[in-house]
Amino acid sequence: MHGAVKLRFTKMQGLGNDFVVIDATRQGLEPTPEQIRRLADRRFGVGCDQVLVVGPPPTADVEFEYRIYNADGGEVEQCGNGARCFARFVRDKGLTRSRRIPVHTRGGRIVLEVRDDGQVTVDMGVPRLAPEALPMRADGPGPRHRLDVDGRQIELTAVSMGNPHAVIQVDEVAHAPVHTLGPALERHRRFPRGVNVGFMEIRGRDRIGLRVWERGAGETLACGTGACAAVVAGRLAGRLDTRVTVELPGGRLQVEWAGGDRPVWMTGPAETVFEGEIEL
Repeated sequence: MHGAVKLRFTKMQGLGNDFVVIDATRQGLEPTPEQIRRLADRRFGVGCDQVLVVGPPPTADVEFEYRIYNADGGEVEQCGNGARCFARFVRDKGLTRSRRIPVHTRGGRIVLEVRDDGQVTVDMGVPRLAPEALPMRADGPGPRHRLDVDGRQIELTAVSMGNPHAVIQVDEVAHAPVHTLGPALERHRRFPRGVNVGFMEIRGRDRIGLRVWERGAGETLACGTGACAAVVAGRLAGRLDTRVTVELPGGRLQVEWAGGDRPVWMTGPAETVFEGEIEL
């Protein structure tokens, strides 16, 4: 991807979390951080929270490689809303006829399942709670930690869903300090690779409200891995049942976790917005 090339892309969204999806199954694609930033720019490019690249399978036990780049150009391990868009994309483009689609991500292998109603269920894998899984420089094994943030003691639950999350329980998400505490925790010295920060309001044993400050992207309308991490945190605290509706600014996701070393399942929508070509 060097010199001026015309790149075909599909713009997709899952609960307002938006993506530029590129098919690289027939060609190797190594986008530069500048090219990613250009694609993601809402004034000079296409505009998106993340760029998703569909690649050929690196191993025999998956159908595709799924690569995710944040708007700032950095490659990340996992994105749940993107995974649902990825599943719809490879089905709609005829790249697979499978309903259950195993894919490889930097965060590990996940399985995507396209349902009859067009919603997509994703096996998000088993949550990892050891601090080194995030990674996090912690005083103890966790998953609950107390951190000093600008002189304030913050209680959080640290969960890796293939990418790092810090979940904080709040009384009301509407008034949560997302835009001050979010960036302060994202760049906190305890998280050497940064962290996504979730602000969770428990509205019942089967319902939470959630806002997420995403590492490298700021607050987004929805975050699939963030929804999963929040449900895990609420379950570990004994506050939530197995199946939970997560209410995000962009809409609702269903998250299911039986606990222990069982995987987290997430179900939600994914839609194509438009297709086009851009010169890079």
